[in-house]
Amino acid sequence: MANIKSSAKRAQLIEKTTAKNRAAKSLLKTNTKKFDAAVSGNDRDAAESAYKTAVKTVDRAASRNLIHKNKAARRKSSMTQKLNAMESK
Repeated sequence: MANIKSSAKRAQLIEKTTAKNRAAKSLLKTNTKKFDAAVSGNDRDAAESAYKTAVKTVDRAASRNLIHKNKAARRKSSMTQKLNAMESK
């Protein structure tokens, strides 16, 4: 436990921030898995809607510094390639 009042306040703030970050990362993983499931199920409409949601979530995570901007770009590129590969089949 913190002895100084300001450090105790800071510890509470860190707990709140950690909870928000954990929830945002969980949402990111969930949306990515939903997209992957739609692609593997060959469901074009579900894949497109899941793609839009997943890309928004990746962009939001990158803007909040939860993931690096290059990692976000790599994930979006990968999802786009998967979606485009469905079209050619």
